Formats: sequence, C-alpha cells, structure tokens
Amino acid sequence: EVQLVESGGGLVEAGGSLRLSCAASGFTFDDYVIGWFRQAPGKGREGVACISNSDGSTYYADSVKGRFTISSDNAKNTVYLQMDGLQPEDTAVYYCAGDLSRVHIATMCILGMDYWGKGTLVTVSS
Repeated sequence: EVQLVESGGGLVEAGGSLRLSCAASGFTFDDYVIGWFRQAPGKGREGVACISNSDGSTYYADSVKGRFTISSDNAKNTVYLQMDGLQPEDTAVYYCAGDLSRVHIATMCILGMDYWGKGTLVTVSS
C-alpha cells in the first residue's frame, strides 16, 4: 500500500522558514516522481515543486522559484521541501503526492498525481 506522510507544518512569521518532510512507503521510491502541492482557503490546488527520484530533475512553480527547494533522500525514502522567505500568500495546506514517472515532470506537477498524503498546514503571519 502506497503511503505518503507529511510533517513539518506550523505557524511562522513572514520572512521565516520551514522544512516539510514527506515519508514514503509501499512502492519503489526510485521509480517515482514526488511532488508538493498546496491549497489555500477558497483557492484551487497548485503544484509547488516536484522531483524525479530516478534522475533528480526538478520543477518549481513560478510563485516559489528562488524561495523553495525540493530535495530527496533516496536512502530514507523521504522528500523535503525547504521553504525560505515565506509570505502570507504561502499559507495553505501542503500535500505530498507521488506517481510513477510517466510524462514530463512539469506535466505531472501541474496536473497532479495518483497518490496523496493527508496534508500539513502551513500558516504564515504578517
């Protein structure tokens, strides 16, 4: 059974940092693309950052480029999202998602994936 478990959310002031973790199990980690998506209250879901565990390629949404960094520890089956320079508009529930690498990583990061975690709340105060 595929499982994705997020951790690391919380409350932070504007300009601060948080690191989210996504612990994965139940599948061959190296074959998957893992991504972070977010959904703010009253807004649609947005693909924030994705990483291919097979070749290390990454994709970032324009809204987070230069501020967020996605990384993967294949030995620990864990993907991280380092978030720096957080702003109130980054407030959202952040979800970890994964799927077999089937199409270009940007497409997967925009359209979504088959497997999802339950999410972790990030709140940025002004």
